Amino acid sequence: MLKQSDFLNLKESTWCAGCTNFALHRALVQALIELNIKPHNTAITFDIGCAGNACNIYKTYGFHLLHGRIIPVAMGAKTANDKLTVIAIGGDGGVYGEGVGHLIEACRANPDITTIVSNNKLYSLTKGQASPTSKKGVKTKSTPYGLDKPALNPLTRALSSEAKFIARGYTGEVKHLTEIFKKAISYKGFSLVDVLQPCITLDKINTREYYKERVYRLGKNWPTKNKDKAFKKLQEDKKIPLGIFYKK
Repeated sequence: MLKQSDFLNLKESTWCAGCTNFALHRALVQALIELNIKPHNTAITFDIGCAGNACNIYKTYGFHLLHGRIIPVAMGAKTANDKLTVIAIGGDGGVYGEGVGHLIEACRANPDITTIVSNNKLYSLTKGQASPTSKKGVKTKSTPYGLDKPALNPLTRALSSEAKFIARGYTGEVKHLTEIFKKAISYKGFSLVDVLQPCITLDKINTREYYKERVYRLGKNWPTKNKDKAFKKLQEDKKIPLGIFYKK
């Protein structure tokens, strides 16, 4: 029987105490356990940043890469050994900023890999600069007078780029996130999971309290094959839906 310690060595973590990355990886490993995917059959590519520092704790095959380059290497790993379960893990800066071109190409090519984005709306490891998903007007160390451009909506961008599996989870709902990860990993094609996770050290806006008031789950009867409804739902801004928006 697989257990969390078969995959993780948390003694080597470099995250802040109470970091929401712990919840993300608890959900991911639980998904792998429930799918009975063993560590030696798993390859993970890790970006630079807080999300990428998970490379220090995993006992799977792993690649710690240049910023924004996790998706092409994950595609290469899957091509080299198609029996592997291949997962790419990065932050909103790496995947939606430096790596956005690779993301769009993966949406189009539909390789059998899962990309997980720990989206805290900041470049947190480098002390809190604005990222592609930061809201317009937000003041950070790189935008002291307020960000002068709108936030990128990565999931509508992925949908318009022909991605076949698009989902959003939240680290405050680990069981729900686990179920999303299970379905994403099981999907035979490219799956993208955007994970909302508050940066408890640097972000005083997108906090646990902020998300608690806004997140809600898509209903059980949500039509995951309806692309138009998915596109419209992904543009909600007052409330934040969680779940699988589109699965073709």
